[in-house]
Amino acid sequence: MSFFDKLVVWSLPLIPKPVVGYFSRHYIAGPKLDDAIAVVKELNAHHAMATMDLLGEESMNKEEAEAAVVEYLHILRAIDEYQLDANLSVKPTQMGLNIDQEYCYQNIRRIVREAKKFNNFVRIDMEDHTTTSATIEMYLKLKQEFGNHVGTVIQAYLRRTSADINLLLKEKPNLRLCKGIYVEAREIAYKDMAIINENYKYNLEKLLSNRCYTGIATHDEKLVWQALMLIEKYGLKKDEYEFQMLLGVDEQLRKIIIDAGHRLRVYVPYGEQWYPYSTRRLKENPRMAGYVFKRIFGLS
Repeated sequence: MSFFDKLVVWSLPLIPKPVVGYFSRHYIAGPKLDDAIAVVKELNAHHAMATMDLLGEESMNKEEAEAAVVEYLHILRAIDEYQLDANLSVKPTQMGLNIDQEYCYQNIRRIVREAKKFNNFVRIDMEDHTTTSATIEMYLKLKQEFGNHVGTVIQAYLRRTSADINLLLKEKPNLRLCKGIYVEAREIAYKDMAIINENYKYNLEKLLSNRCYTGIATHDEKLVWQALMLIEKYGLKKDEYEFQMLLGVDEQLRKIIIDAGHRLRVYVPYGEQWYPYSTRRLKENPRMAGYVFKRIFGLS
């Protein structure tokens, strides 16, 4: 990461919202559900699936959480109405996890129950390490009731991940495996990217060899290649896994994967809370922040 990229990230609070908005239009469908529907239709037309997410930070009260639940129920109905190839991603803190875990569980349960009615699926997103145990606990409880209509996420950079997968294997979990994006202490997360990548590959093999349906969430072509080798090694069928990517990221690689006959799902976020999401993404990817800044001001 260059000094310039670091400088751009440091100065993010000073960058006008319209500039951040220029960045966000590549990664966010728009502020409204109709915007997300239009993006998903376009993705489906190019043989990509989608997972739809309502942008929003931690709900500070039950009114905010309830509003998010209601919007997710609208999304499910829209997916059914427009016959979209899409499912949902929900964040526990948006559902009220930091208000009360049982309250959060009941909110997610409402959404999963509705998803089952439409023969759809809900992915419970994973947030920072303070939510990991609660998220896995809620997932397992919901899986007992709703089976394959619910899944969750495992992050390769956490030191606990291998142990978590070992415990989950007997349940044949449906997991998205990603590297992880939250800033964590060294005691909690690996800091060396080479180790994170090796841990990703190690745990991906553990999941695929046990025939656990896995969302292979990465834009790292080396990891994509390693995943393809594992898929061939274990003779997996096309419906036993999928690749997953963010909206607006490496669309060429996305097309390569799809053209090779693999299932691929694109994360499609939308909502009025685009600014916090965008600034977080810029901080997570300083090189992209520097690149966007240079493009905006004609420095490249």
